[in-house]
Amino acid sequence: MTKTNTIGLALLFVIILLVGVVINFAVEPSNHNSNMEKEETSIKLPPPDTKGEISVKEAILKRRSVRDYEDDPLSLKEISQLLWAAQGVTSPETGKRSAPSAGALYPLEVYLVVRKGEEIESGVYRYFPESHELAVVLKGDVSEDLARASLGQTFVAKAPINLVFAGVFSRTAARYGERGTQYVYMEAGHAAQNVCLQAESLKLGTVVVGAFNDEEVKETVKMSENETPLYVMPVGRK
Repeated sequence: MTKTNTIGLALLFVIILLVGVVINFAVEPSNHNSNMEKEETSIKLPPPDTKGEISVKEAILKRRSVRDYEDDPLSLKEISQLLWAAQGVTSPETGKRSAPSAGALYPLEVYLVVRKGEEIESGVYRYFPESHELAVVLKGDVSEDLARASLGQTFVAKAPINLVFAGVFSRTAARYGERGTQYVYMEAGHAAQNVCLQAESLKLGTVVVGAFNDEEVKETVKMSENETPLYVMPVGRK
């Protein structure tokens, strides 16, 4: 083989490698929902209230785990308030959210499962904190499926809505390594407590559910492959 042929083959090999890198970069999905493409059908949520009649101290005092709910729909305003409490943006200038996050990496995703709501149809939705919007993931009531995935806890199916928290561990692990796993679980607890206190201030009841089949929950709400379910939170009127 001549020297010219050797150089030519080497250049061809480099070009093939570069093309492969470009293609891989183009198709690699983003891990953060601010960069994820929303479904065409989206719902702009009402702006959240930042003042209320119940103090934080009173909400803490009255907070209890509630598993029995009235068969009444929740309004879109109430749903908006609960989602904002979970992961809403509280500082538009910095993008900081309602719950603390290690390194402000925000590994949580929040899905909304609606059985009975006002101004919103039954179905599964994904919450986008930056725009305070919902994107339609799946139409139709899947609350019975979610209850089965939650090891047959029937109150999950009876609640008018459920919030389902998912974690994307890679977002935090990229900076903190193995320790990042613990930070994601901690953050889920912060966000869930926000929802508990917000529910109390709205005269609603909720409970945190951790007993479920991960794969069945993922399938029910159509989570992405890199998302892990962390909490199911049914919410309804007490």
